[in-house]
Amino acid sequence: MTPQDRSRGEGRHPGAGIDARLAQVREGVKRVSPDQLPALWEAGAIVIDTRTEAQRAEQGELPGAIVIDRTVLEWRLDPQSITCIPEVTDYQQVIVVVCRQGCSSSLAAASLRSVGLTNATDLVGGVEAWVAAGHPVDAGPADIRR
Repeated sequence: MTPQDRSRGEGRHPGAGIDARLAQVREGVKRVSPDQLPALWEAGAIVIDTRTEAQRAEQGELPGAIVIDRTVLEWRLDPQSITCIPEVTDYQQVIVVVCRQGCSSSLAAASLRSVGLTNATDLVGGVEAWVAAGHPVDAGPADIRR
């Protein structure tokens, strides 16, 4: 199949593909806008940055966010896990996952909800939208949890 075939939608299966998956995991979820995030943070939400080191170096660090690699996210945030970070004490806490553009964070938040973290959500548009809305980033250091 050529790129032109794909752009015309040829060979696609109804309901398949990443766009369909994103729509599915976002259905009924109250995602957070860049302008809503500061108030949630102030109210005690835990903000988790899943961007790579290279992305954080390019875009800047999100002041106050906890950096957790996507590959261990569920273990670090599940209150029953022996490797859970101390900030997470129960399944009802508000957790806002942040990525570069707000796509992988939607999938990560859905995964967190599937393990019982019912108030896990993500930042619409990711750090790109955060910066575009005039909110701060800095040079760090980042609060990295392994």
